Amino acid sequence: MKTRDRILYTSLHLFNTHSERTVTTNHIAAAMNISPGNLYYYFKNKEAIIFELFCQYEERTRIFLQTDRNSTLTWNDVLGYFQQISNNIWDYRFLHRDMEQLLNHDPRLLAQYRHFAQDVMQAGRQIMHLLKKSGLIEASDQELDALIINTWVIATGWAPFLHSTAVFGEQSIELSQAMIHRGMRQIIYLIQPYLSLNVRESLPEAWNLYTEPTQGI
Repeated sequence: MKTRDRILYTSLHLFNTHSERTVTTNHIAAAMNISPGNLYYYFKNKEAIIFELFCQYEERTRIFLQTDRNSTLTWNDVLGYFQQISNNIWDYRFLHRDMEQLLNHDPRLLAQYRHFAQDVMQAGRQIMHLLKKSGLIEASDQELDALIINTWVIATGWAPFLHSTAVFGEQSIELSQAMIHRGMRQIIYLIQPYLSLNVRESLPEAWNLYTEPTQGI
């Protein structure tokens, strides 16, 4: 692995394991057993590393949200979307957990995120309309728009919600992959009233995928 890739890999691990605010470039360099000067040769500061990691996350998201307007979706396709979203959030969980602070401290990241969010919402609308066209959901266009907005809110806000004190009392908790998975269950609950009857019969399979035990959720 090239040094630049090692810096990104190590930074992602440290940011995910600890709060991004507590990890410095010196910590990253020490974990790699390289000098800070060597790290700065590739990235001028921590914000540049975070921006590159966000670009990785963005690229992965764009790839699995690509759809053909003329395609027909199945319920298994929908579960596949949920699984990829959940895995992506877990792999880059620090972005979701610390997103508000990250955006407030880096105008370039904020601009990139806004553009990304607009594109993802548009891709989500296309997927929702494909679900309707494929006979998986029954909803008006206004209801589809509301569903994609609410899905975005849950998907992006689930990690900070779990990490907050609102659910677990005064002591914050460490996120687990099972907890992230449960966010997908909330999204399924959200769209359940609009699912066609034959799809609702498949819901027990989805519950089995997203019912790993968590602390109180």
